[in-house]
Amino acid sequence: MTDAAAAARRWSIRRPVARRWSGGRSVAMTRRLAQLYAGLALYGLSMALLVRAELGVMPWDVLHQGISRTVGGSLGTVSIVVGALVLLLWVPLRQRPGVGTVSNVLVIGLAVDASLALLPGVDLMAVRVGLVGVGIVLNAVATAAYIGVQLGPGPRDGLMTGLVRRTGWSVRLVRTGIEVVVVASGWLLGGTLGVATVLYALAIGPLVQLLLPRFTVPVDPRP
Repeated sequence: MTDAAAAARRWSIRRPVARRWSGGRSVAMTRRLAQLYAGLALYGLSMALLVRAELGVMPWDVLHQGISRTVGGSLGTVSIVVGALVLLLWVPLRQRPGVGTVSNVLVIGLAVDASLALLPGVDLMAVRVGLVGVGIVLNAVATAAYIGVQLGPGPRDGLMTGLVRRTGWSVRLVRTGIEVVVVASGWLLGGTLGVATVLYALAIGPLVQLLLPRFTVPVDPRP
């Protein structure tokens, strides 16, 4: 067998493998993008459930709600604007956004407004308590889903990790400090601070830690 024939034969053997690998990467990216946007949409829905429960909202939503009530604009619009402003803080921290970062800013804001337009107000206390429980669990699922695809952190998460890296402080200290400032500012502006806010702060970490391994998509390091 000539060298050219041998090379052609080796290529014919390798080529199907290359096609399969390329297809595998395509399928993996499709799954990652689908999980990313499903998770972000679910995150917006979980926000809306807590708003409709009227027993307190997520820490950052206390700020969003306070700005919305003071300045005007929908909750989703304020969330998008605040997310964009937080991204500007990434510049001095030398954080690098990904497609998931930009999508986080836009999709969650649109999803929460759409969900609030579809969900009616609730008066019965038992239903409101149920909305809090469902909203917190759904938010944990949504958080694990969009973090698990590894396409870039949300702007608020990136702010936290950037500050941890630049200051050397612990994640707990930085996150607690950010959320105390955010909640206090939002409450002063008229945001809803209640029992659901406290329950969310206590439950979300352990729930995400439990769910994240189930939603993490392995990423092949090869180009």
